[in-house]
Amino acid sequence: MSSWHRHLSAIGARWAQLVMAFLAVAVPAPDAFAQAPAELKTRFEAVRQATKDNPFSRDVFLQSTESSDELKGDVFALVDHPYQKLAESLKQPGNWCHVLSLHINTKSCVAQAREAPTQMVVHVGRKFDQPLKDAYEIAFAFQLKSATPEYFLARMEAPTGPLATRDYRIGLEAMPWEGNRSLVHLTYAYGFGMAGKVAMKGYLATLGSGKVGFTVTGRGADGKVSYIDGVRGVVERNTMRYYLAIDAYLGSLREAPPQQVDHRLKTWFDATEAFSRQLHELDWPEYLAMKRSELARQQQAASR
Repeated sequence: MSSWHRHLSAIGARWAQLVMAFLAVAVPAPDAFAQAPAELKTRFEAVRQATKDNPFSRDVFLQSTESSDELKGDVFALVDHPYQKLAESLKQPGNWCHVLSLHINTKSCVAQAREAPTQMVVHVGRKFDQPLKDAYEIAFAFQLKSATPEYFLARMEAPTGPLATRDYRIGLEAMPWEGNRSLVHLTYAYGFGMAGKVAMKGYLATLGSGKVGFTVTGRGADGKVSYIDGVRGVVERNTMRYYLAIDAYLGSLREAPPQQVDHRLKTWFDATEAFSRQLHELDWPEYLAMKRSELARQQQAASR
């Protein structure tokens, strides 16, 4: 490899670290959502019928798509949380910070309601504790589109990001389901330009080398499963991280308030470790120490 190509690879890897952090905050255009409970149920049933290889061994279904300038991930799932509790909790922008902060790349999240719509100021960075000045800030506009007894829809959107990335959106729709459960649909997508493509190429050649997603692409003669890799693998990993964060947050609401933070941290970590082939990044003591430091800093910022 020439020195020039090594230089490009180093630049790509460095840019990729930034873009990879921002992959945590992206989701679909409005027409990606059902907009009504009947349509959401229909979409879920279609996904469930079409999914032949489901690595989750439960009613969780992950899909991803790639176009020339956008990546998108979708999770449809039945969760063991009452719909009323879900809607009441997640219609509050500040509670979304409890969700987003579980992700390893989220360094801080503060909901600012000084003007409408509420701004979700998120700092993202590396998978270790770092000063906010070394992280990257992005402000999302939080929009609660529906919170009726039948249907919930909330979105966060940011039009631009670094290195020609754009249209960051994160969103969730949900409806009641029998057995005091909820049907949820998390959609996650982002657009990118040439700089983003270079960054991703550098990441996949370095830090992301050998990492895979969840979609089964085949089986070897020995029966060993092969999983999708590349950019769709990236999207699938982060989509699952955010789905598991929502599930962990809702589960923590069953605990007394003083125990909720530690409960959701442990629940999220254990859930990701169940898919360690795709999601393992840190050991539990490292993750816990990092998050306790970040959350203390976040609480101080929110109280100002």
